Formats: sequence, structure tokens, C-alpha cells
Amino acid sequence: MSKEKDKNKKESALKVNDGIDEPSQINPDVVKKFLSQKKTFSIEGIIEGIKNGDRVALSRAITLIESLNPTHYELAQKIIQECLPLSGNSLRIGITGIPGAGKSTFIESFGTMLTNLGHNVAVLAIDPTSQISKGSILGDKVRMEKLATNPKAFIRPSPSAGTLGGVSRKTKESMILCEAAGFDIILIETVGVGQSEVAVKNMIDFFLLLLVAGAGDELQGMKRGIIEMADAIFINKADGDNLNKAKISAQEYKLAMHLLPPNPAGWVPVVDVCSAITGYNLDIIWQTIQNYINLAKNNGFFDRNRQHQEAQRIYDYLVEELNLFFWNNDKLQSEYEALKQQVLQQKLTAYQAATILKSLFIKLLSKI
Repeated sequence: MSKEKDKNKKESALKVNDGIDEPSQINPDVVKKFLSQKKTFSIEGIIEGIKNGDRVALSRAITLIESLNPTHYELAQKIIQECLPLSGNSLRIGITGIPGAGKSTFIESFGTMLTNLGHNVAVLAIDPTSQISKGSILGDKVRMEKLATNPKAFIRPSPSAGTLGGVSRKTKESMILCEAAGFDIILIETVGVGQSEVAVKNMIDFFLLLLVAGAGDELQGMKRGIIEMADAIFINKADGDNLNKAKISAQEYKLAMHLLPPNPAGWVPVVDVCSAITGYNLDIIWQTIQNYINLAKNNGFFDRNRQHQEAQRIYDYLVEELNLFFWNNDKLQSEYEALKQQVLQQKLTAYQAATILKSLFIKLLSKI
């Protein structure tokens, strides 16, 4: 029997070598450094790390901000409070556009150009969240491979969580932390221009709309409100055979802009073409942004707009706090489920159910 086993063993194509406890080619100092990085950060350590430009600390803090855990929420607010005095000195640029406009490719090319000019660039790329699975792709870092490895850039893809504005629930807070970490330009990429995808306007200084030529009847398909908010419109992918089409499309938008209300900053929105692939006119976009900022600061609109945005944050925080209280209260949750069943059985109207919940909500709030 033993001879038969030996015979079968020799005929096997699988050769197993004995392992060793620690391969000689692994540097023990590297292992020690890797293990030391896995330690748990204290809140004080995270705050100090952010102030020193530590990206690991910055990423950990943003993770706390995005968490729905009430404990994490409280910790995040402490971090934001400590970092707030160091924020506000960056240039905040919102970038949106129709699906397929090449927003991620544009941001990588544009962001790389800005870092070459000496700027520190943070990209808050809002990743689409599925309304069915509630999951998100979080692939912006993959699409911006070159910028992701740039030592003067930081990319943070965040799920949109299905928010109405198309921006992450905590993008404003993440922006504060990036500014405290020393990033002087913040690029915010939104999900895309759909219904009410305009919340980004309330947190940025300059709003750039990217479009492409040959994508159907754009003037009919584009939401008028989005175009009205744009400080500049650039037709992307203006290269090769598409260059002439892009220029024609840009001319159509220039004509359409005359029908829109005046820009509140006293600025005439720029319409032109660009190519994220070749880099064509990226310098023109940067010059356009600088011209706008200079005008807005000189006529006082820049400061007024920032103040308006801070006031808007009070409203946003109020809604956030009320939502957290409602959805984390067991009594309200139980009553909500019970009333929902009555509505589904047509015993109550949705309005009646909401009124009952409102009364209970107010009653519970009064006991705090």
C-alpha cells in the first residue's frame, strides 16, 4: 500500500515546496512601518494630522463625517470645530455636466495642470449611488489614476447617498477639512445634471458646466436652471474630427446665453471649447476662473456669496439634526411603520399619517 502511495505521489503534477517563516527578501523595517500605520488614531491625533497635511488622518476624518453612526457624527463635529478656523482660504470650483461629458478625465488633466503651477488640489468626486441597491461605484480614483498618485493632490470619492442635490451629504464638511490640511484649490465633481442637481452651487465660488457636441438636442435637453447658474460653459472633447462640431455647439450656447437673466456677480459667462485629452484651452479655463474671482472680489460679490453660503449651512444642519433625531428614535420608527401599513391599506391618507408623526415628533422634542 505504501509503495502504491509513493508511486501516485511521484506521478502528481503538483509540487509543493516547504514554506519558510519569514522570506529573506522582505525588509523587516518595512513590515514594522506597515504595522505601525494600522494603529487606531485618537481624535486629537487626527486633528493634529490634518493640520500637518497628513492624508491618512484626512481620509479617516472624512470617513467619520460620512458615517451615519451617531457616535461618529459627534466625533466628526469635534474635528470640524477644531479645523474651522483654518478653512476658507481655498478657491472652490464646482464642475458638473451631462453624462459622458468627460468630467473625470477633465478633472485629472485640469488638476494636474494646477499642481504643475504650484497649487495643492483636493478633488471631492461625488460618486453616484444606486437608488435600488444603495451602493456606489466609487471609481473616480481609478479614472484619475495619474492625479491620484500626484503628491500635490488628494482625491476623495464619496457616495452621493441619493441626496437631492447630487452632492455627498457631507461634502461641505469634507471641504473644510481639506482646506485645513493645506489644499488651496478644491474641485467638486457632481453626479451629473439631473433633477435638482444644483446643491453644489451653495458651496462653491465658481461653477463650471461641461458639455459635449453631438449629444442630441442639447439646448432642449439641458435644464435651463443649470445653464443659468453656470459661470462658464466649455464644450469638452474638442479634438480631432469633433473640433468643428464643438465650436458650432459653443456658438449656439453663446446665442442662448443672451436670453438668460444677468449673472448676479455682474459677470458675463464665458462659452468656449476645450479638450481634456489634448489639454487644449485648459489654460483659458484657468484664466477665466481667475478673471471671475478678481471681478467678484472687487465688487464685493465674493464675500456676500460666501456669507450666504454660511447662512445656508445653518438650514442644512437644522435639517440634518432633525433627520437624525427622527430616524434614530425608536418610538418614531415604530409609529412610522405602523402608520405606513395603514396608508398602504388605505385606512389613512399619507397626509394624515404625516400629521400624526409630526405631532409625536414635536412631543418628543419638547421632552429633551
